[in-house]
Amino acid sequence: MSNQKNLSGLSRFFAGIVIILALALGIFIFLFILGASDNFDEEGHPKNIIGIMYKGGFIVPILIALLITVIAISIERLITISKAKGKGSLESFIHRIKGMLASDQIDNAIAECDKQKGSLANVMRSGLEQYKLVVNDSSMDKEAKEASITKELEEATSLELPMLSKNLPVLSTAASIGTLVGLIGTVIGMIRAFAALSAAGQPDTSALATGISEALVNTGLGITGSTFAIIFYNVFSTRIDALTYSMDEAGFSIMQTLKAHK
Repeated sequence: MSNQKNLSGLSRFFAGIVIILALALGIFIFLFILGASDNFDEEGHPKNIIGIMYKGGFIVPILIALLITVIAISIERLITISKAKGKGSLESFIHRIKGMLASDQIDNAIAECDKQKGSLANVMRSGLEQYKLVVNDSSMDKEAKEASITKELEEATSLELPMLSKNLPVLSTAASIGTLVGLIGTVIGMIRAFAALSAAGQPDTSALATGISEALVNTGLGITGSTFAIIFYNVFSTRIDALTYSMDEAGFSIMQTLKAHK
């Protein structure tokens, strides 16, 4: 349990560091890459899309940081969830465990869990150890044994699931605010574009078109960040649901073995 708490704390620490570093990197990219002199002509007008992105204003580095955060958190979740699956196929692991339970090979099943590793194997191992502890306990009736195993499985599951879903709120938040932050930048850019057009004293379609393209950079970056966040969030949520289902299936197998035990 202490190890799980340490991992949880490290996960929160990781998310905070990633956001800070992403913001710093976003500012660096904005100032020194997008704002490089090669991207502008002598009059300060953008010569390419990179220069236009720089003209998007102070919202741009925030949106770049948001995109970097989404990518970094997604990589971290991908590694964590991949490790949680353990070694090899989950379906094959469950099939082997069911076969061992059917022939009452509890020690072999525990050894198989040690080989598999991962969240499912941890939950399964806890249930199997509790099964060994209570199955031949004459002081407990069958209902008490079932309740004891069920409690152990629930406690083991409650330790594993939070680590799987950790940092997903960061992705869901990024998915929600990415487009909104981009629209804020677009609105500010449009205000500036029309204000400059008004100050010129006469319609300048070229200046207006440039101003609008600069403003829309924010929307483009915001939508890109939100899209990646939504995709990764749904992918990871689906994988976590599959692992949760496997844990429930494994627990059901243990309970069926106990019920079949004479």
